[in-house]
Amino acid sequence: MSTSIDTSFIRQYERDVHHIFQLEGGFLRPSVRMKTDVVGKSTTFQKIGKGTATTKARHGTITPMNQAHTAIEVTLADFYAGDWVDKLDEAKTNIDERMAIAKGGAWALGRKVDNQIITILDSTTESTITVTVTSAATVRAGLLQIVEALDNNDVPNDGGRYGLLTPRMWSQASTVKEFNSSDYVGANGLPLTEGAPLSQRWKEWNGVLWKVHTDLPGKGTSTAKIFAYHKNAVGYASGAHAGNVAANEGVAADITWHGDRASHFVNHAMSGQAGLIDTTGVIEGNLNDTTAIATT
Repeated sequence: MSTSIDTSFIRQYERDVHHIFQLEGGFLRPSVRMKTDVVGKSTTFQKIGKGTATTKARHGTITPMNQAHTAIEVTLADFYAGDWVDKLDEAKTNIDERMAIAKGGAWALGRKVDNQIITILDSTTESTITVTVTSAATVRAGLLQIVEALDNNDVPNDGGRYGLLTPRMWSQASTVKEFNSSDYVGANGLPLTEGAPLSQRWKEWNGVLWKVHTDLPGKGTSTAKIFAYHKNAVGYASGAHAGNVAANEGVAADITWHGDRASHFVNHAMSGQAGLIDTTGVIEGNLNDTTAIATT
């Protein structure tokens, strides 16, 4: 049982109880290849190599391309998030404590999905791009180099490119006219018209859908990392479950009564894992995330 439940008693606090501000998580699922309802402890994603076109003589046979097929195996991991809700504590509050904890558990697992995907992004073996953040010009150059690296690797510019920035790097990017101006960015990508680039919102610029994420490696330090990647370069496998809640597919939930404790136990569970399908489709950027926001 949460030891802070008494802080929500009616006599001490206002009527509506707000969840502690937190990143709900699970937002990166749409940006990778998904395989849901996996039965068993592992599954595979297929990586298909490049083919080469050839000529042939009149009436001759066509030379097969013999594209390489590589199976990327992903082993699912199990995660749980649960808490106790005392029956008498429920009676002393005017909120649905069980539902509050249910949402908190689902969001915790959603954040775990994001963390698994980011860990896989961080395993790329591609050469990293060093982004200097001393001015708008150097920030722009760094972002352009990251996109250029995708181009050099023949990563398709087909609407499936995604980019993740730390909050400070997003602020740095916002000093770049090309990143913010409607002369370079469509109206649907402007944060002032569509809301901040959090939750499910992405901002399109230079063929990449960009987003803030607060769980990137080294955030707020001198060794921070940002990423740009293609949807087909990373996969996430989710195990089959009996149900889902809070819009997090693949998350199973149950609430059970324990008479010996006079409490309900609210539990959430999921099986899932991310896998790196094609390392050439993931570009890492390194930067000093403690640098003051550029003013020039």
